[in-house]
Amino acid sequence: MDDPKRIVASGYDAIAETYRDWVEAETWPRLEWLALLEAELPDGSEVLGLGCGAGVPVTRALAARHRVTGVDISARQVELARENVPGGTFLQGDALELDLPQADAVVSLYMSGHIPPGEQQELVRRVGSCLRPGGMLLMTFPQEGGPGTVEEDWLGAPMYFAGDDAATSLARVRRSGLEILRSEVVTQLEFGDETRFLWVLARRTGS
Repeated sequence: MDDPKRIVASGYDAIAETYRDWVEAETWPRLEWLALLEAELPDGSEVLGLGCGAGVPVTRALAARHRVTGVDISARQVELARENVPGGTFLQGDALELDLPQADAVVSLYMSGHIPPGEQQELVRRVGSCLRPGGMLLMTFPQEGGPGTVEEDWLGAPMYFAGDDAATSLARVRRSGLEILRSEVVTQLEFGDETRFLWVLARRTGS
């Protein structure tokens, strides 16, 4: 297999506008879970979005109350995010290599499924380390994908996917110093087919 992250970056560069339009049109559980996070955050919190895409709808919604920084591996997605959320700060690069800022909350939706299995624990560890004590995490983990596969035509471009079972993902969250407040495997439709994601709301413990 070619480098999975190169596949993800070039794939999202190619389909950036298509993906933006798709996520705005679909009625996924994003905003329902985002409301759970928002209930825990005071106005003006510093929120870090990993895998922010074009900034819609989640980063744009967060920017109405908070200071947001978004990170995405796709250069084109970051360009769109800067257009859609002009008040935000956006960084292009690999979330496992960038120097991530400290934050009161981290939101990472539908990103972990593009990370190779061997790097999943490091991703969650980095998320935990950039959260301030008491900071909140809202994150999804795919329940399908296995050790890593490439779908040759996903919205018009090749795309890499990987995933683990819920117990494995939850254990990674706990090992990273996070207390799980709510977790649920949610089924949603993609192109008419059912797919499942583990949704996690957690808080960083310790000082």
